[in-house]
Parts: sequence; structure tokens; C-alpha cells
Amino acid sequence: LRCDWSSDVCSSDLIRKLLSEQKLGFVATVSPDGTPNLSPKGTIIAWDENTLAFADIRSPQTIRNLKNNPSIEINVIDPFSRKGFRFKGDAEIISNGEKYDKIFSHYQKSGVKSSIKSIVLVDVKEVNEVLSPLYDLGFTEDEIKIDGKSTICLFDLLTHRSEEHTSELQSHLNL
Repeated sequence: LRCDWSSDVCSSDLIRKLLSEQKLGFVATVSPDGTPNLSPKGTIIAWDENTLAFADIRSPQTIRNLKNNPSIEINVIDPFSRKGFRFKGDAEIISNGEKYDKIFSHYQKSGVKSSIKSIVLVDVKEVNEVLSPLYDLGFTEDEIKIDGKSTICLFDLLTHRSEEHTSELQSHLNL
């Protein structure tokens, strides 16, 4: 995937690890009237260094949009660490051929049982890291991932930080 490979933030290993561990991502496309369409996908994979793929299992609006406008953005986030990536690029829909057969086989071997109508390939043009604003406040990943669970409840975060950080967080959140 095209990124600043000199940065640990965008290493292909880190991206592949996230995509293999996270079973849900969100795909944004542009509807014919120009409005956004956001659709959850559970089959997003890094196919090669510059390409993501996902299976068209139940994606009629996404596929219609991509046939009209191939611009796409995929967002995959680890909900516990609150870190992830945004992938922007152009999509190609395939439903036969050697590449389709290889990717289809990959999905079958990985346990996908649903009927796959086509496969969407995304030529990734841009990768951006996504981080929770809590990192800006000095929280560490371990503090955000208390006991292996997401700390969506701010109370948990506040009780695990010093008074100084708690005040800073409360001020930031206008509490």
C-alpha cells in the first residue's frame, strides 16, 4: 500500500495485521446524486502491496455507486486501541478471471460461506493513520485498552489517570 514506508506508522506489516484482526470496516462511496454512501464490510483484505479487496456479498448500492464513480474510501479501526487506517483509491469490480478465482479461493479457505457476487479491488492511492484524540492528551494505548476492553466509558479513563490528566481531559471534553 502506498504510504511513507520510512514511517513505522504505515508499515505494510502493521496494515496487514490490522486488516487480518479486524473483521469489520466501513466503505464510503459516492451516490449518483453526490451524497455519501457508507456500508459495513466484513471481508476487507490486503491483496498485495497496493491493493485492498472485499467481497460483494450484499452490496447492491456500493456496486451501483462504484460503477458510476470508482472513488472509494475504506476505514478500518481497532475499537480497543482506537487506532486504524483510512485508505483512499479507485475501485474495480471483477466477477471472473484468474485474479477473481484466486481471491475467491482465498475467501473460501478463510471460511467465507456467503455467496460472493463479485470482488471489489481497490487501487490504494493514499493511506492515512486514524488515532483517537485521547492520544493527543497523552494517553497511552495501554491506558486506552484497560483489561483488553475498549474504554468507551470516559469514567474508566478518568479513574486511571492523574488529577492533572483528568482535568485536561474534562476541559477538552467540556465536562
